[in-house]
Amino acid sequence: MNELQLESSRTSAFGAQVFDDGVNFAIWSDHADKIELCVFDERGETRYPLHNAGDDVFAGFLRGARPGLVYGYRAYANNLHDSGQCFNPSKLLLDPYAREIVGNHTWDARHSARNFDDNAAIALKARVAEPLPSVPRPPLRRDDEVVLYEMHVKGFSKLNPQIPETIRGTYSALAHEASIAYLKRLGVTTVSLLPVQYHLDEPFLAAAGKSNYWGYNTIGFFAPDPALSATPDDPTATVHEFRVMVDTLHANGFEVVIDVVYNHTPEGDEQGACLSFRGLDQPSWYRMQPHARAHCENFTGCGNTLNVHHPRVTQFVLDSLRYWVETMGVDGFRFDLAPVLGRTPHGFDRNAPFFVALAQDPVLSKARMIAEPWDIGPHGYQVGHFPAGFWDWNDKFRDGVRRFWLGERFGSGTTRGELAQRLTASSHLFRHHRHRLPAASVNYVSVHDGFTLSDMVSYNEKHNLANGEDNRDGRDQEPSCNFGVEGASDDSQINETRASVKRAMLATLAFAQGTPMLRAGDEIGVTQNGNNNPYCQDNAITWHDWGRADDSLFNYVATLFALRRDEPLLRWPRWFGHHSHTPKLRWLSASGDELNESSWHDRHDLAFSLTIDAGDRAVLLCMNPGSVSLSFVVPRPSMPGEWIKLLDSSLSALTPSRFHSHIDVPARSLLLARIESNP
Repeated sequence: MNELQLESSRTSAFGAQVFDDGVNFAIWSDHADKIELCVFDERGETRYPLHNAGDDVFAGFLRGARPGLVYGYRAYANNLHDSGQCFNPSKLLLDPYAREIVGNHTWDARHSARNFDDNAAIALKARVAEPLPSVPRPPLRRDDEVVLYEMHVKGFSKLNPQIPETIRGTYSALAHEASIAYLKRLGVTTVSLLPVQYHLDEPFLAAAGKSNYWGYNTIGFFAPDPALSATPDDPTATVHEFRVMVDTLHANGFEVVIDVVYNHTPEGDEQGACLSFRGLDQPSWYRMQPHARAHCENFTGCGNTLNVHHPRVTQFVLDSLRYWVETMGVDGFRFDLAPVLGRTPHGFDRNAPFFVALAQDPVLSKARMIAEPWDIGPHGYQVGHFPAGFWDWNDKFRDGVRRFWLGERFGSGTTRGELAQRLTASSHLFRHHRHRLPAASVNYVSVHDGFTLSDMVSYNEKHNLANGEDNRDGRDQEPSCNFGVEGASDDSQINETRASVKRAMLATLAFAQGTPMLRAGDEIGVTQNGNNNPYCQDNAITWHDWGRADDSLFNYVATLFALRRDEPLLRWPRWFGHHSHTPKLRWLSASGDELNESSWHDRHDLAFSLTIDAGDRAVLLCMNPGSVSLSFVVPRPSMPGEWIKLLDSSLSALTPSRFHSHIDVPARSLLLARIESNP
């Protein structure tokens, strides 16, 4: 290493930038007095004090350095006037901009900022990566075409016998022809991957011999997670594998959205570890309590909260997002605990600097942006309040649809009016903000956190003991109904009821306005045995059991998405209204009466029909959540032709049939019909 020489910086870009004759390093800190670049090889560690380049940037050009060089940082401060600072030069710090990460992390007291033993021997380190060309991306689909498929890379394929065992559970498995064929048959358009950035397991999980299976604990915001790679010990190969996966999905017509966690890091609260951000500048990277500056604000439940309001942290998040679009090829992002991105000193602001910068970015403004619109901080529930360009996970759709179809357990838990709002993209939440369209409502009935669809109709209570927290974790009182037996049953009537309710909820999801999102595995009836929070279950609890796949349910779901794809009135791109150019809605009771104020809010009679009439075509939805069949009076067509029944959710398959003024709708079922011209 003696032949390497540190010279003045050549670029203001953060991270390690490769040139023909060396590598430039740059990092920022508002409060550090000195930062050392620490280079490692077989002879040990060599330290190079970086130059103060101004604007709180420390940088230098290391002549002779090449890709493959392993490095970290040490930060110093002489005047610790701010009690929130945690500078400790005995801590080797990971570059926040690391493209490749080497080493195997273990939790150890030496990682604590209050411990003065050197941690370099056990610290994760960055490795300089070869520059990569940008990945060409196809244009995004039209918003009204999108069907999201939320999936875990490993869980999807780990037990799939159609995939070679050596790659099951990896990025390569998702790109395998068997996975591609499956997704095509299902009819989804956009895979929404649970976190794929480099994450660490929390200390309490590691001590218990468990892992953070979901991955919501990111330390490397520029590096793909090696745990999901077929070559986990080779960061360069992992990057290549991820890029090939994305390219293969694109070549087969799929979009790729990734779940990202720009709200906290694994360093925990102020008593936690000093792995990277904390040691570089804790009060700049993290939100500190305004009246107790030594303590982190905890709006995430994970001990710390990223201070995205800080200009350099905003820049960091934007740089990371841009890297994943331009270099890794992804089409968009689902932001975990997204209100953190818009938190200013005065609370959540949809015009916060991050959102303004994002909207102006020439690359990111063209990507898909999806918010999990809540965190646990003050006024953390922000469904419908994100700026134009964002779509929001709509938990009101989830709970409203569940309570409508699971009604026996909830009694007066919902109304026709509630479900009508969900069927029309929750316009009361999204329409009042300018430039937000129905697609902004991401509709779902289940996702990774919560019961699977099958468990939702099989369990009244959560069963999370396997997580090791005495069943305290996970959502309490989650809307569900076991229909008579807790868990699996051999009672044919109970199983028939459960199947009917599942099909009705899936049909409601597919035919509602907005953007549907299916939880991977619900289409084949996966179960987690009542565990509604299996974040630490990297095992058969969460892996799809392909040997027990419900093929008839899969075919039914594929039919639903095909019907949605073929009928534009089920995915109207604009808000319905009273204008002449928009389809007209007509809401009737089962007896054919127009719904009035009292019937909208009746908590006992919930059956109704909805007609969407565009003048030259129309569709009819009849909803019967009750336990007995009902005869519906149907509206007369406003155009020549007669109704043809396309789907009855009480049946797993249906031959289309015509009807006129009445139609029987079985218990706990949804019927879809369309006007077709008389032959």
